[in-house]
Amino acid sequence: MTLTKPCKILIVPIYPVDLELVLTLPSQLREIFKCDVLLDNTNHLNLLSAYDSSREQFNSTKIISILLEKFKNFNGKVLGVISIDLFIPVLTYVFGEAQLKGKVSIVSTFRLNEITYGFPENKKLTAERLLKEAVHELGHNFGLLHCENYLCVMHSSTSVEEVDIKTASFCDECYKKLFGQISTEFNDHHNGE
Repeated sequence: MTLTKPCKILIVPIYPVDLELVLTLPSQLREIFKCDVLLDNTNHLNLLSAYDSSREQFNSTKIISILLEKFKNFNGKVLGVISIDLFIPVLTYVFGEAQLKGKVSIVSTFRLNEITYGFPENKKLTAERLLKEAVHELGHNFGLLHCENYLCVMHSSTSVEEVDIKTASFCDECYKKLFGQISTEFNDHHNGE
């Protein structure tokens, strides 16, 4: 299934981040979402307001708000990629977070990296995990909910082992929902709605 006109996804590397890992995403996301994928060259965002010193982590919801404000004039989806530890108040940590049917999502490589678990770095594995979580969070932006199919990229992952089990692909049902949503979203925007 191909869209008549592509949507846009803007990848925003937020420093500190491994730019080599970020650069693995554009061509893969372009293929998966059939969208134009752009890379932002913003060097720094002030994330101090998102830092929780009692947890020594960054609140992903607050980072989403910062990205939303910075890219309020961008007509498309915004995916922030960072390598710091993220959380939301009800969870110990998150790999990422997204606005459901919204504009912005964030993914962190921190807990996708083997170094976090005391193992030697494995950039290939981290890149695979990053792709899965980026696709997952963008799926939420496009309106997809969590999927019960444990191989579907939209399956919820609460551990890195669960990330490793699922694929970077949508199951048939999620794929149909995704392209229906992208097509509808694009047509609504261009019909002045």
